[in-house]
Amino acid sequence: MSAGNAEQAVHDTGAAGGGAAATNDPTSPAELAALLASTGYLADDGLAMAGYLALRLRRPLFLEGDAGVGKTAFAAALAKATGAQLVRLQCYEGLDAAQALYDWDFPRQILHLRAAEAEGRKDLENGLYDRRFLIARPLLQALEQSPCVLLVDEVDRADDEFEAFLLEVLADAAVTIPELGRIEAKTPPLTILTSNRTREVHDALKRRCLYHWVEHPDVERETQILRTRLPDVAERLATQVASAARKMRELDLIKPPGVAESLDWAAALDTLGTTDLDKETAAATLGAVLKYREDIERVRATIQDIL
Repeated sequence: MSAGNAEQAVHDTGAAGGGAAATNDPTSPAELAALLASTGYLADDGLAMAGYLALRLRRPLFLEGDAGVGKTAFAAALAKATGAQLVRLQCYEGLDAAQALYDWDFPRQILHLRAAEAEGRKDLENGLYDRRFLIARPLLQALEQSPCVLLVDEVDRADDEFEAFLLEVLADAAVTIPELGRIEAKTPPLTILTSNRTREVHDALKRRCLYHWVEHPDVERETQILRTRLPDVAERLATQVASAARKMRELDLIKPPGVAESLDWAAALDTLGTTDLDKETAAATLGAVLKYREDIERVRATIQDIL
């Protein structure tokens, strides 16, 4: 993985939580669904129930489902709806504890040593491991912020060793830094873990979480999502896009479209001034909703049935 991607993976911050009392504390799944809707996220009854129980029981929530169904967006909406701070840890193969937890700012430490040496101080290492030289990565950020929603995104992409480390951090809501001692969360973050099921996550991690499989929305709810997120899109077009996306998911495609792709397609069609989807326009814009040549060719061959 490139250094740039690694930096993005460990510096993304947003709203998350695990047991924090947030500004808005919903008293029912329906109230949580309404709060999420106020942020633009339309959750079905099952997801609203899972989110509500995670909040009330102070348990991590493990969300599994196809890519693009709104797992990551749910964590961001939950943080916004409850007034919590979002901290995001993007997982990838090779992610280790140092990249997820903390690191020392070596350039500043070297400057500190040089300054001490220039002043003729003999205790050159005094203050070298001061808290001001510590770079907090997402897991440490989540422990130090309250209320907080910690999003561990695509945990299935991380290695088994990182899963074991994550399990320990979540169980204790604390870490020990040898040079500084133990840092414990005043209020444990509400943790949302997501997985696209590229591999099975260990049972030990799942057992400590509430679980919910996030389904693709039905046509009616997907139409509502499109209209909420893209209010300028004509209602007829939103319905056509949602219906076509639903039919594509029933095909044996390499990568069926998620809601994220439906939004991209609707936005592209709206940019073209489309208000009524026809087969020529649909075929010409499939690159906005499908990401594999084989999928595009298959859908184009049956475009009349899709519409």
